[in-house]
Amino acid sequence: MHHFIIAGGNFGKEKKGEYERYSSGPVALHAGALGVSLPWSGAPGAKEGRSVLITFVDRPSDSPFVERVWRSHSDRAGVFHSIAACSWDIVVMRLEGRTTLIVRGPETKATMADCPPQGEWFGVRFKPGTFMPLMRSSDLRDRNNVTLPNATRRSFWLNGSAWDFPDFENAEAFVNRLARAGLIMADRTVEDAIFGKPQGVSTRTEQRRVLQITGLTRGAIYQIERARRATLLLRRGPPILDVVHEAGYYDQAHLTRSLQRFIGLSPARIAGGKEQLSLLYNK
Repeated sequence: MHHFIIAGGNFGKEKKGEYERYSSGPVALHAGALGVSLPWSGAPGAKEGRSVLITFVDRPSDSPFVERVWRSHSDRAGVFHSIAACSWDIVVMRLEGRTTLIVRGPETKATMADCPPQGEWFGVRFKPGTFMPLMRSSDLRDRNNVTLPNATRRSFWLNGSAWDFPDFENAEAFVNRLARAGLIMADRTVEDAIFGKPQGVSTRTEQRRVLQITGLTRGAIYQIERARRATLLLRRGPPILDVVHEAGYYDQAHLTRSLQRFIGLSPARIAGGKEQLSLLYNK
C-alpha cells in the first residue's frame, strides 16, 4: 500500500492494521455531495494532535484508466482548505446510512469546505485523458458534481442500467466494465499533450481537445500542478526562494499569487504546516 505525501499539520500517527490514523483538524478530497468534501490526510512528521479525525488508505492501480484508488473515514466534522485539482473522480459515499455515487469534476481554485462526521468514502481517481462521454468535464468543474440516482440500496442507475456500487477491492473490474460498455474512454493524445509529448496535430487542435476532454486549458493544468508541486516542496522545509526557483516561478510575488489562488494560502502559511489541506501527493 502507498500512503499519501499530504499537506496538513498537528498530526499524530499510529499504525492500525493496513491503515494509518492521523490526529488533526479536518482535511479532505472534495466529493461535492451534499455540499461536503471528502476527509483526507495530514503531513508525516508533524506534531502530535489532540484527536483522531481520519482513517485512510490508498493504492496505485494497473488499470490504463486509473491513477489511484483510495478510501477514507471521518471521525468528526470540521472545515478545511479544498485546493485546486485537475483530475476527476468517481466517489462512493456512505453517510447517515445511505450510499451514493458521485462523479466529481476538477477544481480551478481553492475554496473552504466542510467535512461531515462519521462518513465513509471510496474513490477512483482517473488518469489525464480518461473521460466519460455522457458527462462533459467542463460541466462538472468547480463542484458541479453529479450524484447518480440509486436503483436499490446496493446499486445506482447509469445510462439506463442498474450498476452495483463498486468497492476498494473491485475498482478495476468496475472500471473495465464501464470501458467495455463505452461509458469510460481514454484519449491518449490528450494525455501526451498534457505531459508535453510531440503530437501529430496542430497546436490549436491539441488545445481544443485538451479543453474538451479535461474541462481545463493546458495552461490551467500546468498552473495548478505547479502550485501543488510548490506546496509539496514548501512542506519539506526549504527556503521559499529555493521553491520559487525549483517550481519555476518568476519571483516570490509570483509564487504567492499562485498559491493564494490555487491552494488558498501564502507560502509562509503552507511552510508552517498548521493549515489543513485536501489531497496532495507526489505523482
